Amino acid sequence: MFSTPRIPVSLEFFPPKTAEGADKLRLVRQQLYPLQPTFCSVTFGAGGSTQEGTFKTVSEILGEGLPAASHFTCINATRETVRVQLATLKAMGVKRLVALRGDLPEGYHGGDFAYASDLVAFIRAETGDDFHISVACYPETHPQAHSPQADIHALVAKARAGADVAITQYFYNADAYFRLLEDMDAIGLNLPVVPGILPITNAAQLLRFSEVCGAEIPRWIRLRLQSYGDDLESIKAFGLDVVTGLCQQLRAGGAPALHFYTLNQSGPTLAICAQLGLAPVQQAPLTLVA
Repeated sequence: MFSTPRIPVSLEFFPPKTAEGADKLRLVRQQLYPLQPTFCSVTFGAGGSTQEGTFKTVSEILGEGLPAASHFTCINATRETVRVQLATLKAMGVKRLVALRGDLPEGYHGGDFAYASDLVAFIRAETGDDFHISVACYPETHPQAHSPQADIHALVAKARAGADVAITQYFYNADAYFRLLEDMDAIGLNLPVVPGILPITNAAQLLRFSEVCGAEIPRWIRLRLQSYGDDLESIKAFGLDVVTGLCQQLRAGGAPALHFYTLNQSGPTLAICAQLGLAPVQQAPLTLVA
């Protein structure tokens, strides 16, 4: 087991749709809090479709004594709706935002904000330094970017607009992350980049997610997952080994933190962190909330 150096972690949740889901997420959060996350973020549905659930979950996390970041998308948003939402979040005590463009709905014809950089600039103009702003970046290039260079320029625009840090899409090839840092350094872009970590627990789900978001599953990982078929225990054990190794590479290479996409589960993230020496082994059984 690795014990040093300790690396900060943050956690991402999505707002539950049912009362049962909300109860489960409260339990999951309590199981994950021994990791001492620097903050917990809550996703925001396309076009703000989960705003009520997102803000409610953010409020609960704040009430539990942890910093909470609300995701904030700008598709279909107007300056006035964003202004109102910012005032609401500020009144709640939120000090962190994850500012994103959001997924483009079918038939979308534009709005007040075309890009995440426009949203970041507006937030800064309206609220100054009231919020710590995270933005997204893509070690393997955004699927809608015209080129890797265009993708880097989009990140530059977000940084110039006032972003504090970037959080990556998940990936399983550490070289992609380090190449991104090299490309940023080559153009003088000084912005901390936190790797986004997605535990591997379900092969079909992972492949489906990756088709949508453009994340690459290395051939050797894909073939190994396919070879396990429906053997979920082997998939989980293999996934734990792969993602733990990835995190160790990233930590050894100087990553400033790790941001876990928990999918509202505690077991996989706890198991990885236990292997990394970030949580006691006895607190991370794979049989926790699935």
